[in-house]
Amino acid sequence: MTVWKYLSVVALQVGDLLMAAVPSISEPGALLVGLDGSLGGRTSGYDKRLGEMTGVYRDSAALAAATAEHGTEHLVYRVEEHRSGVGAGALIIGTSTLLPGRYGDEFAVTRGHLHRKPDRAELYHCLSGSGVLLMEALDGRSRAVPLTPGAAVHVPGHWVHRSVNVGDVPLVTLFCYPEDAGQNYEIIGAAGGMAQLVVDDGAGGWTTRANPDHLGYRAVAA
Repeated sequence: MTVWKYLSVVALQVGDLLMAAVPSISEPGALLVGLDGSLGGRTSGYDKRLGEMTGVYRDSAALAAATAEHGTEHLVYRVEEHRSGVGAGALIIGTSTLLPGRYGDEFAVTRGHLHRKPDRAELYHCLSGSGVLLMEALDGRSRAVPLTPGAAVHVPGHWVHRSVNVGDVPLVTLFCYPEDAGQNYEIIGAAGGMAQLVVDDGAGGWTTRANPDHLGYRAVAA
């Protein structure tokens, strides 16, 4: 074998090794985001219905009455998502459409969560409707940030968070978070609910009120 032929073979072998070491590269996602929460190009999604909201509202009697009136299959909120790739470098992009409602004086909410990897952050951008992003840190801090079209909230890691619809039309938000973040929904239930409730203020607006059942997050997050 000549030197040049030998070098060519070696170059091909090195090239094959380099190609084998390169991870599979996902295709770009072309999405069409609607103000109604529709997501063109979605890869997945899910619905949450009244029958799945047991324990979410403190006023369980009001939830039971709403379920008796509308049925367990009554839609509470819908999520549409686009996923491309897995791991720390990948993102999940999606929309959440939370329908309006009252359960006693509590406004309609999503289940809320802390990320399974608690240091993972998330972005929420309001597309339409009127709402609140309720956030609570594991150290006891609480924030309730209004959501109106164009408003965005950057939720840092280590904050439990949920969306609240304080209006009379669907609250639609665009969200984005790391694919490996995961969701810990159980932390809220284990703590007796979130520390603050977003309720009707009796004057056509909203306010927050302390939840007397809240036990704190530190013990249940450990």
